[in-house]
Amino acid sequence: MSDKTNYKQNQAYQTFAKQSEPSIPVLFNCIKAFLIGGLLCTFGQGIRSLFIHFFDFNEQTASDPTIAVLILLSVLLTGFGVYDKIAQFAGAGTAVPVTGFANSMASAAIEYRTEGLVLGVGSNMFKLAGSVIVFGTVAAFLIALIKTIWMQVTGGSL
Repeated sequence: MSDKTNYKQNQAYQTFAKQSEPSIPVLFNCIKAFLIGGLLCTFGQGIRSLFIHFFDFNEQTASDPTIAVLILLSVLLTGFGVYDKIAQFAGAGTAVPVTGFANSMASAAIEYRTEGLVLGVGSNMFKLAGSVIVFGTVAAFLIALIKTIWMQVTGGSL
């Protein structure tokens, strides 16, 4: 078969594949992700308010226990298989940083638990964490560099 024939067959296949694939409701998915992500954030704010009003935390100190509770709930829901069902419905809305990160860490730990604590859970659970930490560190460095340059150029006002 010649290259020209292969090219035509590939083009015909691509056309057929595009016609056959279902349309993706992008706008609906975005709205759903926005609403579910907003609900998760509102829930987190509610937990933070509980710490402020009932446990005598202030605005600055209430964040740490709030994050701990959100991580704990996310890991528990992942362990019971509930978080994945919510994620299938909400899509990117469940990727809110703390809960989504806790879910992905717990999912990796659950998936590789049969390989042992060190070589299974330990090494595979931090594959995702490593890239997130590296990305966060590089992003923080670049933002600090931009801020430093901006403050030097403008004389200290940001």
